Amino acid sequence: MVETAVGVLVFVVVLLGSIALHEVGHMVPAKRFGVRVSQYMVGFGPTLWSRTRGETEYGLKALPLGGYVRLIGMYPTDDAVGAGSPRSWWQRVAADARAASAEEIHPGEDHRAFYRLSTPKKLVVMLGGPVMNLLIAVVLMLVTYVGIGVPVAGTTVQSVSQCIVAVDAPAGTTCTPDDPAAPAAAAGVRPGDRLVSYDGVAVTSWPQVSGLIRDSGGRTVTLVVERDGREVDLTVTPVFEERPVTDDDGMVVTDAAGETVTRVVGFLGVAPVSVVERQSVGKAVSVAASATWQTAQVVVTLPQRVSDLVSTTVSGGERDQTSIVGPVGVGRFAGEIASMDGETVGVRAAALLSVLAVLNLALFLFNLLPLPPLDGGHVVTALWEGARRQVARLRGAPRPRPSDSALLVPLAYTVFVVLGGVGLLLVYADIVNPVRLSG
Repeated sequence: MVETAVGVLVFVVVLLGSIALHEVGHMVPAKRFGVRVSQYMVGFGPTLWSRTRGETEYGLKALPLGGYVRLIGMYPTDDAVGAGSPRSWWQRVAADARAASAEEIHPGEDHRAFYRLSTPKKLVVMLGGPVMNLLIAVVLMLVTYVGIGVPVAGTTVQSVSQCIVAVDAPAGTTCTPDDPAAPAAAAGVRPGDRLVSYDGVAVTSWPQVSGLIRDSGGRTVTLVVERDGREVDLTVTPVFEERPVTDDDGMVVTDAAGETVTRVVGFLGVAPVSVVERQSVGKAVSVAASATWQTAQVVVTLPQRVSDLVSTTVSGGERDQTSIVGPVGVGRFAGEIASMDGETVGVRAAALLSVLAVLNLALFLFNLLPLPPLDGGHVVTALWEGARRQVARLRGAPRPRPSDSALLVPLAYTVFVVLGGVGLLLVYADIVNPVRLSG
């Protein structure tokens, strides 16, 4: 219980830190460009604590589910866009948003309004938050892979299969007298043996020797192991068996449906020990890039995944490992990782930091969706305004008025309600039908 509580606490602290730094990514360039920032808040709801420094109120709110910075003049004034009398509900909502924004602009400070910024400066301000999450993810990956190290398969044998068990056999299947002996057991390989060479090739890593074994099915080869400080020569004959396909890192490969990919290869019947090894900076960056791509695929397919979650929740079915989770679910992951049996503190810390890194990647990509009130919605608006200005410049036409971004406020309300509903669904599902790392 103590380990679980510590894991959840670490998760909450890092989540709050990620939110705080995300908002710093918006606030710093905004202030740099002269925009007045009246509030910097971490969380939503009632204010727990706040202090005013200069012209900005800094505070912490009760619900750690996000944060915001209040940039003065987010929406252009009625005069700036040449707005007439609103005729529809949509226009009235936009007019109210422009009026509320204009009230925050102090007399003589219209030049400090956000809507007055050039398109490149607007992009820097709005992309600052998501980019900060990306940087946090990369830093966490570097700490995990380069600083702490991650578990990898070593070249020492941890266990030896006594018989050949089918790849689709249920977990926990035991050997029977009728089962054929596994090649490693028949050759006398023992747990604790360190693999020195295989078929005359010096063993340098488990993925390397695993590939050699898979390619030597049906052949008799020499296996040299180190046992009790001396080298022992053994003769093994791997058999052809259907086995899971693994990648260069020794991870099991799955198809688009999440099913394990298998093929017929040479099988020896040994499993390696797990050792913690620090990785190179290049490896950490490569993992970060791969995780970004995988997370992007999740974000792109989010509507379908939400639909699947609704269906599973209504039917009472079990959620699989590919189901989306919310803050409660990630908090559960943190608790599971912190309380893992038989793992060192370093291994648990590395696993927890990896989860938090992926969380920041999700925040980075999710905020880039081109929908208001997300950062991506403001980015699209700024790009549209910049494109209109460039077209006018090329045509020699007068500079167009600022884009009336307040017209997107009704859409922002709709998106906010939808996201709120999805958030509540995730909280409910993560409590009553959680996804567990252990499956």
